[in-house]
Amino acid sequence: MIYITRRERFNAAHKLYREDWSLEENERVFGNCSNPNWHGHNYDLFVTVKGLVNPETGFLIDLKLMKDIITREVIDKLDHKNVNLDVDFMQGKMASTEVIAIEIFNILKPFFEKEKVFLHAVRLHETENNYVEYFGE
Repeated sequence: MIYITRRERFNAAHKLYREDWSLEENERVFGNCSNPNWHGHNYDLFVTVKGLVNPETGFLIDLKLMKDIITREVIDKLDHKNVNLDVDFMQGKMASTEVIAIEIFNILKPFFEKEKVFLHAVRLHETENNYVEYFGE
């Protein structure tokens, strides 16, 4: 079993806010992340797949194909967008880094399975100090 990780980057704005809570409750729970005028991050996305090396190519997966899948299915939908307003797969969901990572995993999984590799993990860095990892569990 071998693992390969591809890093991609995107910039996006979001707001952590519950419509059914008061402004005060949102500020208490989410702090500055509930800013009514949104806030943004320069995200780093790490996608790790695993499987067996193809003896004919020496590859687990062609990295250009991996990049194309991630770009088409995730980066193009998130980059320079408002996660709460513009991103179809985030509609009606809390735009936390945790939920974004889970949704990215769920989107990518079938595309990699079609290529006969398994999506191992999605790691999403919101800042240089904060990141989440999701393994599909």
